Amino acid sequence: MTAVIRVLLVDDHALFRSGIKALLSRVPDFEVVGEAGDGLEGVKRAVSLKPDVALLDLNMPGIAGKEAVQLIVEEAPEVKVIVLTVSENPDDLIDVMRAGAQGYLLKNIDAEFLIKAIRCAVEGEAVMAPQMTTRLMNNLRRGARPPMHEEIEKLSPREKEILGFLARGASNKEIARALNLAESTVKIHVQSILRKLNMASRVQVAVFAVEHGIVPKN
Repeated sequence: MTAVIRVLLVDDHALFRSGIKALLSRVPDFEVVGEAGDGLEGVKRAVSLKPDVALLDLNMPGIAGKEAVQLIVEEAPEVKVIVLTVSENPDDLIDVMRAGAQGYLLKNIDAEFLIKAIRCAVEGEAVMAPQMTTRLMNNLRRGARPPMHEEIEKLSPREKEILGFLARGASNKEIARALNLAESTVKIHVQSILRKLNMASRVQVAVFAVEHGIVPKN
């Protein structure tokens, strides 16, 4: 039996929530388990309901998206948070990724992409609106700082190599194919990178990698 993916919707526009709920209800293994119209209520419901994924708007009454992400990550770390917003500002993207969000999507994405993104997030993959990837990389590289040698030297040569792939948002499957490794081996290396760098998600690792001048391998 296919496991059901439980989703929490947090957005101050009731009509938008209704549309997303109707969309996900047509997917057999998706279930919307709760809704909230502001950030604080969203945090409370994430903690009480423990959904697999919380779709969270960025600008809402009460506490803003970044603060809501931080609170959910702290209080319910098993919940994958995907920001779903109209903002194409790379600074907003960087802020919520640093806060621990699993992904950043724009509200103009199509239904198929949203459903695929939720599935990927549940599996621990970082998800991002395609048009935001270039903006993120350009923004971070413009303000890139020298590499933090003390942090990076904690990593093995293979982990440093994989870090380069994470910097461009590659999935475990893509990394495995490029390095001729088993996907399970890549997963172990990614978990080791997270532990050594004391980070909660591969999204935060990707930000770290680009921000500190680590160039992804082609």
